[in-house]
Amino acid sequence: MENVLNGLQPESVFKNFEALTRIPRESGNEAAVADYLVSFAKNLDLEVIREDSNNVIIKKSATAGYEHAPTVILQGHTDMVCVKLDELEFDFNSEPIPLVLEGDFIKTKGTTLGADNGIAVAMMMSILESKTLAHPALVALFTVSEETGMDGVVSLNPENVKGDILINIDSEEEGTLLASCAGGANNIIEYPFEVQKTTLDEGFKLVIQGLNGGHSGIEINKNRANAIKLMGRVLKSFEKHFKFEIAKISGGEKMNAIAKRAEMTFVVKRSDVEILEQLVPLLQEMFVNEFSATDGGIKLVLTEVDDIPKTVMTEASAKDIANIIRLIPFGVQTMSGGIEGLVESSSNLGVLEQTASTLKFTNAVRSSVKSLKSEINERFEIISEMTHSKNYIESDYPEWQFKLESPIRELMKTVYAEMFNKELKVDAIHAGLECGFLREKVGDIDMISLGPNLFDVHTPFEKLSISSTRRVYEFLCEVLKRLK
Repeated sequence: MENVLNGLQPESVFKNFEALTRIPRESGNEAAVADYLVSFAKNLDLEVIREDSNNVIIKKSATAGYEHAPTVILQGHTDMVCVKLDELEFDFNSEPIPLVLEGDFIKTKGTTLGADNGIAVAMMMSILESKTLAHPALVALFTVSEETGMDGVVSLNPENVKGDILINIDSEEEGTLLASCAGGANNIIEYPFEVQKTTLDEGFKLVIQGLNGGHSGIEINKNRANAIKLMGRVLKSFEKHFKFEIAKISGGEKMNAIAKRAEMTFVVKRSDVEILEQLVPLLQEMFVNEFSATDGGIKLVLTEVDDIPKTVMTEASAKDIANIIRLIPFGVQTMSGGIEGLVESSSNLGVLEQTASTLKFTNAVRSSVKSLKSEINERFEIISEMTHSKNYIESDYPEWQFKLESPIRELMKTVYAEMFNKELKVDAIHAGLECGFLREKVGDIDMISLGPNLFDVHTPFEKLSISSTRRVYEFLCEVLKRLK
């Protein structure tokens, strides 16, 4: 197999990263990458622990002269969000990520790259295998299922991870340290729709596509369209103009990604087909106009279906579904009053799934203020009560609060200024990092988060800066060297 990243520096980091792109590691499917890390550790004669969840912990002793230095926990997650272009045929479980070099960036041919958080895993592996780097005792913690609710860190046995400092490598902006993050939860509504035999005679499929999507935390403030929310508006528009019956409706791919596609199969009267065909282009024009600066590629594709659905949802159910979609909170809910430009609270309708008798709406709720997260969750309770739906919460994770004093933060600021002659920014992020749970697991130790420049994560346009990766890795190694 061709080594696309040969010759890039640091050589060991990109060698390890490319190896990871050949291993299936979608959230919930991390057994193969856990096998790989265990084998990696054993080949280096390092202590390794594999938990039942497939979390992997690798320990490396301090180098000479660092025996009394504080123990450092390096942490990243092995799983990735697997999203591809709608028209691309690709199997994340059997095919390697199709890497492409373009200038300073590593990209792909239409899939997510997995640099979130594979580049952290690659950096940690390189540090573990280095024979020249001076460093304190290290604990490398590789967690699983971060992208779908942080199940790995939730199940982590704290007895397996002891340290004085924790460096999380799951940030996406070079030159910015993260010292706080939002808490969050997956809020789910399950609506039990009713069915009937169709009373209409022309079947159609409508697909909303061409949206950019994006990370539901980091890019929630960029005014990108959500395909499921747009479909809710389509339903209401249809209601005003003609009778229709829904057979199937779905949208989105991942809870923590802004939905970039939604589709619906439905039936109309033959006499209303002309109105339908005139209305759909008008709706597309309206959506494109509204999102011209952020999502100008929105397309509404209407096609006839050969087999007219025999069973459809009742009119009452269709109204409830439209109301649920329209009422579900989406986007920025509050902005921080203390940190300029920081989203404080948000909600994302990430996935709409249909089973034989229910529609499942999965939402990612985030806030750096616990009470505001609860307030948003209460809105879902109200929607559920109004529509006689089931509402419940999964993967509720805590926020990571800012600490006024942090020796590792101050050391990093000093080292960064010396290495790059510029100031290191300290910030918070409106996304879930594992630091909140880790604080509960390993104690209130000194924590920080960093990472190289990553763009468009959780989308098929994800890319990683090569030069930034090199600078961040060299910076991290220098920080470890200074912890004596």
